Amino acid sequence: MSTKNISKYTFFESVENYFNKAASVTRHPQGLLEQIKACNSVLQMRFPVKIGKDYQVIEAYRVQHSHHKSPCKGGIRYAESVNQDEVMALAALMTYKCAVVDVPFGGGKGGIKISPRSYTPSQLQRITRRYTMELIKKNFIGPAIDVPAPDYGTGGREMAWILDTYLSFNPGNIDAYGCVTGKPVTQSGIRGRVEATGRGVFYGIREAVSHKDDMKALGLTTGIEDKTVVVQGLGNVGSHSALIFEENGARIIGIAEYEGAIYDESGKGFNVQDVIKHRKKTGSILDFPGATNIKDSAKALEIECDILIPAALEQVIHGGNAKKLRTKIIAEAANGPITPEAEEILLKGGVLIVPDMYLNAGGVTVSYFEWLKNLSHVRFGRMDKRFQEQTNSSLISVMEELSDKRVQKIRREQVVRGAGEIDLVRSGLEDTMVSAYHDIRNTWRKNKKVDDLRTAAFVVAIDKIATAYLELGIFP
Repeated sequence: MSTKNISKYTFFESVENYFNKAASVTRHPQGLLEQIKACNSVLQMRFPVKIGKDYQVIEAYRVQHSHHKSPCKGGIRYAESVNQDEVMALAALMTYKCAVVDVPFGGGKGGIKISPRSYTPSQLQRITRRYTMELIKKNFIGPAIDVPAPDYGTGGREMAWILDTYLSFNPGNIDAYGCVTGKPVTQSGIRGRVEATGRGVFYGIREAVSHKDDMKALGLTTGIEDKTVVVQGLGNVGSHSALIFEENGARIIGIAEYEGAIYDESGKGFNVQDVIKHRKKTGSILDFPGATNIKDSAKALEIECDILIPAALEQVIHGGNAKKLRTKIIAEAANGPITPEAEEILLKGGVLIVPDMYLNAGGVTVSYFEWLKNLSHVRFGRMDKRFQEQTNSSLISVMEELSDKRVQKIRREQVVRGAGEIDLVRSGLEDTMVSAYHDIRNTWRKNKKVDDLRTAAFVVAIDKIATAYLELGIFP
């Protein structure tokens, strides 16, 4: 899947462009705005790792964009496209993302310039552990300093390697498990983290399509049910987004991956789980039974639909293809999938863009919950689940005695059940995404100088970060 940048802006310049647009409608001093925008720390690394019979010099980065809150927070991606500009842009987006959803972290990001498919698991482990050692040496990792997480090309396995390496160098640190999030549940991870970003995308779009006036302007009805959806990218975020949208009545009519795309001409929508199984079996989503193949996966972005979900890499929607898009809503599940030139075209065409810095914040939100779990050393729900169930059971029994009627067994089980960790995580994520959307939409609708959701989200973030700096007394 091509991610060629057809833009006069680099990725980081695109983020700064959006920031400047939003900053111009705020009343904060220019010096404060410059501090908010600047990347505080950039670590470039080159280290040797033995691959086969020879050594390979690995290029890697870690950027801490903002220290207005501690620790810094942000994923680590493994991709051949990794460069300093990209990591700086992603770190900046993390700062604004955390502020929008009220997660008390500064933004950070990391990247290793490799293609994971080109290495064996043991080679990837050596690269990951050496990268972690470099972070430890430079004091760029720790539960109170900088907390990585998974991103494109990484997952729970890599986070477990990072944790184990950090523990080896910090054996007496009781909070050491909080040095990284997105860990397997067996390694003090949290239930619901794997699906978190995709579920957050669903909650955000569900909230966006619930406003009658906004949908009327797009020629759509409210609600998720029966909306047609195209998903670009079937990785962790794209697959979970597609599955959850399908579960809630949407029709997934197009799916794109790097090897190509498939389209359901009937409009009924794919069974996403079957598509995932087909890809695992054959190595490709192409030739899925009943689907039309599209050899150029970029063309899938042009399928007519209600909601387009770019869930892979940045800058896939640019000035060269923006006019060809036939969608009403773009849900930015990926970071920076739209260039500024494309955004200008799309907004003029009446497309509602729900921005990445809000929409894909589900991952960092649940990472925050995992970090809290690691620092508190107790699983969410452990202390009160049974108490809730006993209290609810007693209430049902009293109601049965007073009414002289028995509650059906299935209804009793539903009412009595106490909240476990996964229930609390999903509840906290849903509340976060709903509340944040209201903040953004209110700014969009009430501030006459703000004409789109992205600018509104940046204004919300800038105001919150500025308040934090002012309260620290740095800008009296």
